Amino acid sequence: MANEVVSVNHLVKTYGKKQEKQYTALNGVSFTVENGEFVGIMGASGSGKTTLLNILSTLDKPTSGQVLINQQDVTSLKGNQMADFRGKEIGFIFQDFNLLENLTAAENIALPLSLQNITPSKIKPLVDRIAKRLSIESVLDHYPTELSGGQKQRVAAARALVHQPAILFGDEPTGALDSNSARELLETMDSLNQEDQVSILLVTHDPFSASYCQRILFIKDGQIGQELKRNGRSRADFYQEILDNLGTFAE
Repeated sequence: MANEVVSVNHLVKTYGKKQEKQYTALNGVSFTVENGEFVGIMGASGSGKTTLLNILSTLDKPTSGQVLINQQDVTSLKGNQMADFRGKEIGFIFQDFNLLENLTAAENIALPLSLQNITPSKIKPLVDRIAKRLSIESVLDHYPTELSGGQKQRVAAARALVHQPAILFGDEPTGALDSNSARELLETMDSLNQEDQVSILLVTHDPFSASYCQRILFIKDGQIGQELKRNGRSRADFYQEILDNLGTFAE
């Protein structure tokens, strides 16, 4: 369907050679993310959530199954096609920011555009626009070492969004932040989702972060075992439901 930005079908990922001991990290995972949806994936470490994110973001290939992003089968892309697709359609926020220390905040944000050979005169207004959206105009000339954790993560978010990707992936993006900066980042992601219709898939083990999502998929032993929907309830109510379910789900 055209309103699905991500469609995952029967995804399997097995590590190890056939004659050796094999480990199945993902075992038949299927789900979709609608356009403009904010979906969370939760699971304990070793549950398969990082493997899933690596495959979705084209950093790894599945053993079998299919991943469609913006109607494109990413599992069939090769080399340059894949790099090109990743550069245009995917935005990624990492836990440890992954900013280049020798570039200013503005240059870091501009990176995805520079890699697409967009001219500097066209890049500047795009960088300025997303910096304004994330309230970091004042730090554009600063280097990462001069920024707080919260500011670094906003710069990383701006870099992930400057090329207007089809989907924004977050890999524990609040993991290295203090609680105030974490809340600010989550409020920003929520606002981008609600007001700008940015589709977001957030991988987290943190119930507070997950409570900002509209829907949460719990992954365990490489399979999606449960789904929770917010259904318009308050974030506090949803947070409580997530906490209640974490207990039963972890057993």
